[in-house]
Amino acid sequence: MPSDYLENNIAKISGIVGASPSLSYSIYGEGFYAFNVKIKRTSGSFDVIPAVVSDRLVDEKYIIPGRFIFIEGQFRSHNVQGETRSQLKLMVFARKVVLFDEKGEPLEFANSFADESGDFYNASESEPPYDPTPEITPDMNEVFLDGFICKQPVFRITPLKREIADILLAVNRPYNKSDYIPCICWGRNARFCGKRTVGERVRIKGRIQSREYVKRFPDGSEESRVAYEVSISGMEVIAE
Repeated sequence: MPSDYLENNIAKISGIVGASPSLSYSIYGEGFYAFNVKIKRTSGSFDVIPAVVSDRLVDEKYIIPGRFIFIEGQFRSHNVQGETRSQLKLMVFARKVVLFDEKGEPLEFANSFADESGDFYNASESEPPYDPTPEITPDMNEVFLDGFICKQPVFRITPLKREIADILLAVNRPYNKSDYIPCICWGRNARFCGKRTVGERVRIKGRIQSREYVKRFPDGSEESRVAYEVSISGMEVIAE
């Protein structure tokens, strides 16, 4: 697997496990389990981020609601086809997992990773054992993406005079696949983003955030939904 596919999409989160994991899908006998991680913001509110973990990394029985967890992986997307249209689903796909007990001691970790192809990759035996504990702090929420703008950025100014820009980033991964990640930025980053064009390669860093909203339908009905996006704290354009 080319190393750049591991480096162009890196997500690290730590927080509290929400509900018990449920089986999302299986490939070649490998089960992938979905659950949410609750991460506190500096403002005191919370982001609730969906995650998917292979049972070859950690037995799902250890992923207990209320338990502190650290996940390092990638922020990925996939389309789910509904009755009338497809919907973009986003999640943190785990490559490394650390679970902690009530005393704050790590229960398990893995120096290996698997992906949805069913392939399982191990670190070189010559490498020292992976000890992630020093890197972990409560409520980590970091993401780094290196990809291409695939939709014209939208710059706008809110009624409260806040400058905002939205972009959709295509991030390549193996097997000729790409993840499509919605991103949002503010202030001067928004002004900079608003000048970008489709096809430009950019690197961004930021955090994953969840946002609740109400979807209104033509028949007058409403439905509460949650959107996920990357809140950009830094961006640079990469010259090809």
